[in-house]
Amino acid sequence: MKTDSSQGLIETCAVKGIHPDVIARVESNMPEAVHLYELSDLFKAFGDSTRIGILWALSISELCVCDLCALLKMKQPAVSHQLRNLKQARIVKSRREGKVVFYSLDDEHVARLIRLGMEHVREQGR
Repeated sequence: MKTDSSQGLIETCAVKGIHPDVIARVESNMPEAVHLYELSDLFKAFGDSTRIGILWALSISELCVCDLCALLKMKQPAVSHQLRNLKQARIVKSRREGKVVFYSLDDEHVARLIRLGMEHVREQGR
């Protein structure tokens, strides 16, 4: 039974029943619960426009905090706070060069997630 979602109703099956073959196939491919929690945490880290701006910038080039502040037009404590969150989530890494700390994405997977997300957003706007 298909219902009108504009009225706050949800779509439901017209016939109650399960499909054991489909459930078995999907269940055999489900990740362990701990990996689902870790994936959820990863996506939570992407759930802030400031962090997304930082990640987008770092997908283009390694940058120091001062560069990020100038680029994002934000104060250093705010950028540093978000960088700390991203480092804790193992999405961003840092390296020191003298007195300057440079930040970059932890790996290419993060850059791909950012690009895929933007591709999805841009396609939705068409």
